[in-house]
Amino acid sequence: MSNTTRTVQELNLTDGFLFAKVMADAETCRRILERILGASIRHVSIPASRKAADIHYGGNAIRRIVSLNDDRQTACHVEMECINQPEAFLPKKARYHEEDMDLDTRAAGDSCREPKRSFVIFICSFDPFGDRRHLYTFENRCAENPSLTLGDETTKIFLNTKGSMHDVDSEMQEFLSYVENTTDNFASQARSPLIKEIHKKVTEVKESKEMEVEYMTLLQRDRENIELGREEGSNQMASLTKILLSENRTEELNRALEDPDFRNRLFEEYNIL
Repeated sequence: MSNTTRTVQELNLTDGFLFAKVMADAETCRRILERILGASIRHVSIPASRKAADIHYGGNAIRRIVSLNDDRQTACHVEMECINQPEAFLPKKARYHEEDMDLDTRAAGDSCREPKRSFVIFICSFDPFGDRRHLYTFENRCAENPSLTLGDETTKIFLNTKGSMHDVDSEMQEFLSYVENTTDNFASQARSPLIKEIHKKVTEVKESKEMEVEYMTLLQRDRENIELGREEGSNQMASLTKILLSENRTEELNRALEDPDFRNRLFEEYNIL
């Protein structure tokens, strides 16, 4: 979750809980994906191999199979991203999800010669590439001739709520603004019918007592996990400190206190679990 101090009524769509609940509604998901892909979608379904655990409560990602007007099925992975990780993190994460969707296809018994088209979509509350764009679309192209596409039908889309270029239409700009300002006031003033439709589902989630209880339960679980992690980390560091001091390795101890990667290598070296 993006913010453990808010109530469910105060959440924006950038929060994983609200995003997952809203996108779990097939019609809302269909409308949002139509807008992002710029194509008419007739049907949205959950991949058969993921139905048992498709919605990870408190998570920030959903996966759907959509049917476009050409009758070919298309796999879509959509994820909300609010933490700006190191530069290569999101591209590598996109590659992982693309490969994972191929595994979904094979698990469903589809022919490897007929893989589904796939879209990996990140909605970011930061600029992932620093080019001020609202929209970054990547396909595999020839380095020597960028006009020559590979034709493997894999696409990665990064949306940026912080964009400042005039690179998308007003409806998309309004949608991205709404993601960060998911309020009654914003929705009432929005020009886009899409925003008003999404907000109906948002309001339904926020006003549900069941959702409120679930959200508060998740908050408590997260707090307990954080405290457990702190306790385990403290115990690990205490064991490492004792060992390094006994071996008079004070320089390594000082470095371990400042360098997480070095500290983890020492944990492995001394089998500190």
